[in-house]
Amino acid sequence: MSASVVHLTESKKQIQHTSRIFEEQRRAFRRNPAPTYTERRENLKRLKRMLLANQDKLIDAIDKDFSCRSADETKIAELMPSVQGINHTLKHLGDWMKPDKRGVSMLFQPASNRVHYQPVGVVGIIVPWNYPLLLAMGPLTGALAAGNRVMIKMTEFTPHFSALIKELIEDNFPQDLVSVITGEADVAADFSSRPFDHLLFTGSTAVGHHVMKAAAENLTPVTLELGGKSPAIISSDVPMRDAAERLAFGKAVNVGQTCVAPDYVLCPVDRLQTFVDEFRSKVSEMYPTLRDNNDYTAIINERQYDRLQRILEDARAKGAKIIEINPAAENLNDGTRKMPLHLVLNPNDDMLVMQEEIFGPILPIVTYGNLDEAIDFINDRPRPLALYYFGYDKDAQDYVVNNTHSGGMCINDTLMHVAQDDLPFGGIGASGMGHYHGKEGFLTFSHAKGIYARQKVNSGRFVYPPYKTPFHKMVYRMFIR
Repeated sequence: MSASVVHLTESKKQIQHTSRIFEEQRRAFRRNPAPTYTERRENLKRLKRMLLANQDKLIDAIDKDFSCRSADETKIAELMPSVQGINHTLKHLGDWMKPDKRGVSMLFQPASNRVHYQPVGVVGIIVPWNYPLLLAMGPLTGALAAGNRVMIKMTEFTPHFSALIKELIEDNFPQDLVSVITGEADVAADFSSRPFDHLLFTGSTAVGHHVMKAAAENLTPVTLELGGKSPAIISSDVPMRDAAERLAFGKAVNVGQTCVAPDYVLCPVDRLQTFVDEFRSKVSEMYPTLRDNNDYTAIINERQYDRLQRILEDARAKGAKIIEINPAAENLNDGTRKMPLHLVLNPNDDMLVMQEEIFGPILPIVTYGNLDEAIDFINDRPRPLALYYFGYDKDAQDYVVNNTHSGGMCINDTLMHVAQDDLPFGGIGASGMGHYHGKEGFLTFSHAKGIYARQKVNSGRFVYPPYKTPFHKMVYRMFIR
């Protein structure tokens, strides 16, 4: 049997399995459309126990998929925020579930208004390869807190982790509550075409278009966590050592394979060399060597490695100056996919490095003359998922906040806004739509049902027909003004 026939057979089985699980979850939701506070807490505690009991397995599986994924990066950037997100949700879930009392206009008294937060039903979550643990567990936490059933489509590019998380979920949850789907692009396309009650996708803007189009056929509401080119502005007076250190960390974590990684830096023209020197120094302190350094993560696969090399070659061919950090002499192009950090000087809009989301260890530096020029540069482009500003002047900070749009923002730091349990995370424009994390995650996966209630006294009958009575005239005088 040919490989293509085997693939088609396996995909057909996966799609049939997806269909069966989807129907099971819909039926299960019909049987229990309003899980209690106790049920939801137990589901979240079970998820936390699963993560804590299998830390080493989870870290090892991700390491195998990357060929080298820093264990500490998995702990810091995936495991810790996943566990802390569950803890935050457990702490606040009771308050989130309470109906909100709302005011009632005198026109409609006596009555009461409230907003009741109801599970939406069956939620679909599509997970990318760069942070497969965090980007599965974060949405799952919000969906379970809101009382939903959940199906998770794992990426085919992390086969070891996907197989492990599927096994762990099956061991800890009934499949009509949480289920993991594996398979390649055709299975993912089928998954996104299902009539979920909500669909959350994390991935590229290009694929986001297809997911939204598929969801639209079913009028399925979507949360899209996409990417884009997240800028970092260095002010004219911030200590360069501070900015360079925090940018070096933000770019080097997962070697830039992060949706909110700094994609390019806007640097005052007279501070360019100072930034290059400080950035090179900080990277070298963090990663004295790359070969056999388990702190430094590899590029996920050959396809991504080759894409990044093409971006560099394109920039070099079009006149950019490329600075390879730490160091070129190691000749890491030997199959390890350990790719050094590269600074790109003198980039222009004709280069791929300024057109595409980089998603790797390449950092273009664009120079500017004044802050308004830097802001105009950002605002002339699609709205990014993150924006970073480095400068200690509070007025300048406020000026950047008020005159730019981005999904989220850090002032004098990178990445850390994503780890804040009580902040929403999401994109805007080309970088996505909708939010999750914390209370916003609960709200995303809930239906806010407005409820207006009267009891025996019905003041509304005074405006019933026949119209044009003196009472009608009085009401119009009072309330139409």
